[in-house]
Amino acid sequence: MILFGGILSIKAISFLVFSVFIIAGLGYLLGRITINGISLGTAGVFIVALLYGAFLYSPLQAQLLVGGKTYVTSALKIVENLGLILFVTSVGFIAGPSFFGDFKRNFKSYIVLGLLIIVMGGLSCAGCIVFDNKVFGRNLEEVSAMLVGLLSGSLTSTPAFSAAKATVTSESLEAIVAVGHGIAYLFGVVGVVLFVQLVPKLARANMEEERAKLSESAPKAPSKLTGNEMEIDPFGFGAFSVVAVLGICVGSFKFGNFSLTTTGGCLLVSLICGHFMKIGNVSIMPQEGTLKVFRELGLMLFLIGAGVAGGASFVKYFEWVYFIYGIIMTLVPMIIGFIFARYVLKLNLLNNLGSICGGMTSTPALGTLISTAGTEQVAGAYASTYPIALIAVVIVSQLLIIFFR
Repeated sequence: MILFGGILSIKAISFLVFSVFIIAGLGYLLGRITINGISLGTAGVFIVALLYGAFLYSPLQAQLLVGGKTYVTSALKIVENLGLILFVTSVGFIAGPSFFGDFKRNFKSYIVLGLLIIVMGGLSCAGCIVFDNKVFGRNLEEVSAMLVGLLSGSLTSTPAFSAAKATVTSESLEAIVAVGHGIAYLFGVVGVVLFVQLVPKLARANMEEERAKLSESAPKAPSKLTGNEMEIDPFGFGAFSVVAVLGICVGSFKFGNFSLTTTGGCLLVSLICGHFMKIGNVSIMPQEGTLKVFRELGLMLFLIGAGVAGGASFVKYFEWVYFIYGIIMTLVPMIIGFIFARYVLKLNLLNNLGSICGGMTSTPALGTLISTAGTEQVAGAYASTYPIALIAVVIVSQLLIIFFR
């Protein structure tokens, strides 16, 4: 079998596939562990991938060895990039139908809140970078890579993680970004999940009244499909593939040192296509089940590819001060965003918390909020704020890397 310019045996490929599935299996088992209603979910996959990379990276290198050169980095890149495309394109399709409608009704609130959360996260990150450089005297480029990775982990943002990795100048810095992401990801998930459960209790909110307020301000978006459209295939694989290719092309354009990358390109194109749903009489909207599977599969593959590589350098770079930085980058934007939304934007509680989940790009927290609120309508505010925050955090992550280079 010819791969990466060398010849890898079927045994080597089988070992790679085996590694992916064993990490996924153990990761989802870890993610299922629930303590007081809180679980890691897909984040468990990333943690297992980090541990795999920390302790079993050498055997993987040995298996992917050809002519004295290992192709483990290239193999993991393929797993990572495939997952990224599946995940981001799915997110855009899912958010697209309701994005522009909700955006039109509450566009000022969603834009301001989404941008505020990400800007506060970015400012927190920049402050921590300057503090670390001045106090500890560490290399500025390495510190910025680590802390932007922490930022993406604090916001549980796969696209920001990808954008940061794509912007740094070396594979060693990519590994540092992945370590930072892994350090902050755990609290990034648990912190927001706890927040959306604790706030209604502390506010002694009447959920029946809050659901009524939500129904008035966030009605469901109607579908543009009539059922008579021609489909390329029953599941929407063809439409998904076309949109993903267009997204990759859009993301490849560079404006100086800046580009949308595959992340931003796929997100932008899939958002637009998800909004219109069809071209003429041809449906370009994949089935809902397809999108949910691709989103989860993509996230899993991306976290495995990035996590194994990052885990190899985890022990080398980990310090407790980085974990503290991650907590700061989670709490500061979330708390400021909630206070601003409540007292300045005057959003009702569930719209506020849904927007916070979107601004923090936290899918696990949205699931928890749906359970706490007793309605799926909270996803409307999430879907409207989420794309804004995703695009903003991609840009902020790249700008931080470039500015502190």
